[in-house]
Amino acid sequence: MRVRWFGQSSFLLSGERSVFIDPFGDMSLFASRGLQFDYPPIDGIEAEVVLVTHEHADHNAVEVIGGAPAVFRARAGRFESPVGEVVGISSEHDDVAGTTRGPNTIFSFALDGLRIAHLGDFGQPSLRAEQREAIGEVDVLFVPVGGGPTIGGAPAAQLVRELAPRLVVPMHYRTPLVNFLEPPDEFLDALGARVERADESEILVEELLGSREEPTVALLAAPGA
Repeated sequence: MRVRWFGQSSFLLSGERSVFIDPFGDMSLFASRGLQFDYPPIDGIEAEVVLVTHEHADHNAVEVIGGAPAVFRARAGRFESPVGEVVGISSEHDDVAGTTRGPNTIFSFALDGLRIAHLGDFGQPSLRAEQREAIGEVDVLFVPVGGGPTIGGAPAAQLVRELAPRLVVPMHYRTPLVNFLEPPDEFLDALGARVERADESEILVEELLGSREEPTVALLAAPGA
C-alpha cells in the first residue's frame, strides 16, 4: 500500500483499491485571514472512495477528486463501499463537546489487509470508551499532532499508545508551507518511538510497519516544500 501526503490531513491511499481522505480545494480565503496555506493544489487525482472527516474548507473539497468515487461526508455509521465496510465514528473538533469547532468524524476501514484509522481534526482530550471500541484494531494511524484546533504533543502521544498501531503517520502540523499550527517535535518527544523521516511525500507502508509494542512513526516530507 502506498500513502501519499498532499498536506494538512489530505492523503491518498493506493493498493488494491484507492481511498482519498480530506481533500482541500481553493485555500485563498486563508490568506485573507493572514494564514499561510501553500501546499500545491490537488490536481489530476482519482480515487474509488473519498472520505470527509468534517466540513471545513481544508478537508471537504470532494470536487477535486476524479474517478466518480463513492463519497462519505462527515457522518457516523457503517457504510458499504468499494473497499468494503467503512466505519464513521462521531467525535469532536475541540475539547468542549464540539461547541467551538463542531463535529469531527473518525474513519476506520481495511485496505490491503491492514486496518486504517484516520482521526480527522480530533480535538477531544481523549477517546471515550465507546469510540475506542468502535475504532477497533489499528495497523496504520493518521493522527493530528499540531495542536491549536486539534490535539497535539502529549495527548496525541497518549492516544497513539491507547490505539497501539504498528505505523503512525502524523498530520495537521506546522511545515514551511503552513504557519498556524505547531511543529511535530513535541509529539515526537512525548511518544519516544522510532521515527523514519521520508525524503518524499509518499511511502510504502509495508516497508515501515513496526509492532504494536514498538510502532514506527513515518514523518513524510511536506509536498511542495
